[in-house]
Amino acid sequence: MKYLSHIILIILLFPGCRKSSYVLEQTNVITDLGGGTGTTTWTRNNTYLIDGFVFVNDGQTLTIEPGTVIKAKTGQGSLSSALIVSRGGRIIAEGTSSDPIIFTVEGDDLQGSIPMEARGLWGGLIVLGNAPVNTPSGEDMIEGIPVSEPRGVYGGFDENDNSGILRYVSIRHGGTNIGEGNEINGLTLGGVGRKTSVEFVEVIANEDDGVEIFGGTVNCKNIIVAFCGDDAFDFDLGYSGKCQFLVGVNNNSSDRGLECSGGSQPLQMLPNAFPTLYNITLIGDSDNLTFPIIDFYGYGGGFIKNSIFVHPGTGIALNNTGVAGDAYSLFRNGFLTIENNIFSNTIQTQTNIYCYHTTGDLFTVENAILSDSLTAWGNKVDDPLNIASGVLKLLPDHTIFEDMAAYDHSWYEKVSYKGAFGSEDWTEGWTLLRESGIL
Repeated sequence: MKYLSHIILIILLFPGCRKSSYVLEQTNVITDLGGGTGTTTWTRNNTYLIDGFVFVNDGQTLTIEPGTVIKAKTGQGSLSSALIVSRGGRIIAEGTSSDPIIFTVEGDDLQGSIPMEARGLWGGLIVLGNAPVNTPSGEDMIEGIPVSEPRGVYGGFDENDNSGILRYVSIRHGGTNIGEGNEINGLTLGGVGRKTSVEFVEVIANEDDGVEIFGGTVNCKNIIVAFCGDDAFDFDLGYSGKCQFLVGVNNNSSDRGLECSGGSQPLQMLPNAFPTLYNITLIGDSDNLTFPIIDFYGYGGGFIKNSIFVHPGTGIALNNTGVAGDAYSLFRNGFLTIENNIFSNTIQTQTNIYCYHTTGDLFTVENAILSDSLTAWGNKVDDPLNIASGVLKLLPDHTIFEDMAAYDHSWYEKVSYKGAFGSEDWTEGWTLLRESGIL
């Protein structure tokens, strides 16, 4: 690890990480020659500039203090920059609601010098672990990292693996393309175990997915993603964790709010892709009707309850390939359920969910079955966010209390409302999206 330091005098007066007076601040340029970061602490009185791929190696722990700003050099291909926590490494990035930890691009003065929806300016944050993934070998190489880099391998057999803590972290303007469409997600979790804490994380304007989870058992809570170039959330390779209070806000360049798929050979190996999600809010864009707000395909199942979906296009799509174990057959056999949710402003107000073949053809008979199932499962059409007003907002005009699905595990916060918000706004004080005044 090499450090190139110089002293700069700055005023930091930006939302979520305020310093009210002049401070003498040191900027450390971080590069990686193979030794990783080492076990070290990055402190709030410094700014850290990541130059290239920087790893927290196996056995190392990177601790980041509340209020610390980490920037990354811009660049594509071999000039990409990203922070990667290798399998066996650990990150302790525990900010607070008044002092979040911020990851952004070099040149961002945190005062608006980088436009809100600017994407692909640097890489992103990648965390890799030893939890199970659905591949023939039980391991895989994480996307966004050159295949020649052995520290990019993830997966294993430890469901309780611990890669550290991400709390009150804002990740902005990432998604570098390292070549041949291989882009980095804002936050990538590969084979991350359930002892890892991931909560109160924001991803803003990433060129690829906002948060992508490859297998593993990690549980996630209070995550907000906005204005990404692909999906807000993407679950792959047998992810089977728990999630609550997820928010996805798309624009006209985005794809889906959530994409959920299984594994390479899910009928022959574990884990199956059965994440359980409560209290999520997904908002599509009125100028983008190409994609559904949620898409289950490739043997992807799961359980979604007490949530709100807003989209002028299709609500939820299930891929029907005619092969046992596909999304539609998982639905028919109770391994994919959509219970006690609210659909708002979707085209198919009668069903809000449909089957499609790989070619895109609809299945009329299956659609009728889905419509009956949704009604029986307590799903309704409503507009609690008052989308009809044309104003983007997250807090509901009227809270939905009735017909709540029961919470099936003590990990979940047992709230009495649907969607990611009740009367309190948990994004206030630490997210760029809230402080910008957009919502």
